Amino acid sequence: MRANIGIHHRVFWAWAIGRMISTPEGHVRVSALAALAFALSQVACTPATIAVSGGAAGGVAASQERGFSTAVQDQGIRLNINERLFATDIELFSDVGLQVQEGRVLLTGNVQRPEHRVEAARLVWEVPGVREVYNEIQVRDEQDVIDSGRDEWIILQIKTDLLLDSEVSAVNYSVESVNQIVYLIGIARDRDELDRVVRYAKDVPYVRGVVNYVRLADSVSG
Repeated sequence: MRANIGIHHRVFWAWAIGRMISTPEGHVRVSALAALAFALSQVACTPATIAVSGGAAGGVAASQERGFSTAVQDQGIRLNINERLFATDIELFSDVGLQVQEGRVLLTGNVQRPEHRVEAARLVWEVPGVREVYNEIQVRDEQDVIDSGRDEWIILQIKTDLLLDSEVSAVNYSVESVNQIVYLIGIARDRDELDRVVRYAKDVPYVRGVVNYVRLADSVSG
């Protein structure tokens, strides 16, 4: 079997892989499936290639609090949203940040016009499996200088702190920063762990605020 996709889809997967592979941990996990989808569009589909690719993606997913099946569903939702954004407006796809946990979608980033913010949320709600949408997209103010480099530095500091703390399961968290506002989403094993994560985010220099969308594990519905 050889997938037969058009130029639009080929460009999307190439762009998605290049964009995701160097971003924070949550994006790297999804890039495995993006790479798999692109590869299967170019070469024959065999049980061996599917087994190897599926095993690589499954190893990380199985270690997460949300469980293997939920992690796989979230990855599918994320790819679906990205493709819709790309098909609608390449600039919108480039400007919008995206995280998915248990069907809950966090949107961040900076867009040029208010209607772009609304359009992004509308596209997300069209995707099957989406349960909630947190729309934290900001509209650009031409008078403000958006320091994306500083935001990336903030993300790196927080994720490093989480990884180095043996009392925190870093794999269960996604971190975004837009104009030095930090957004957290994921699943905390207990209240103590959540408090530690929020404290790490607040203690990083230049952080102007922390928006917490993390849920406790005992509140997660099966």
